[in-house]
Amino acid sequence: MCAWLLQLGPVTGAAEEPRIAVLGDSLTAGFGLPREDAFPARLEAALRAKGHAWQVIDAGVSGDTSAGGLARLDWVLADEPEVVIVELGANDGLRGLPTEQMEANLDAILTQVRDSGAATLLAGMRAPANFGPDYEAAFHAVYERLAARHGVAFYPFFLEGVAMEPDLNQTDGIHPNAAGVAEIVRRILPHVVAIIAGHKGG
Repeated sequence: MCAWLLQLGPVTGAAEEPRIAVLGDSLTAGFGLPREDAFPARLEAALRAKGHAWQVIDAGVSGDTSAGGLARLDWVLADEPEVVIVELGANDGLRGLPTEQMEANLDAILTQVRDSGAATLLAGMRAPANFGPDYEAAFHAVYERLAARHGVAFYPFFLEGVAMEPDLNQTDGIHPNAAGVAEIVRRILPHVVAIIAGHKGG
């Protein structure tokens, strides 16, 4: 069974609350961090602090590519989230996978989320520079093109303000530490609030 399914567990005491599912990789799964410091937990806490009683489901799997996210999307949507945050592509970029393949996977994800009736926040990533400027440009363009095509909310860079900041990352220089996650949540929170504002319970 996937690790993220084990993390979900039974929904207790919040069955009536609307749900946000975070479909992502190690950056959202909280690699190297206690569960309470991972992005979904910190986002939920930030929302509740502002009076938004939403449950945030951790559907992140470390090492996942866009293909992996697509493969398990049915499981995520089975939990009937009203909003899905899609944070995928970092591992596609690290492996230098074809951007056309990544675009097709993300396109299918966005289509299925839309068909489920959920709203989407698409979080973009940046490709490493070692694959050259052409790959970087093609990689970045995928997110902008998909956001426009599907008309979804778009947060251009999930690690904005955190990437390349030693004090906000773990020793590997890639994964945010607890302070880094807090900064990600601070920056992305207005975008999440804007999406849920029209929902009952938001």
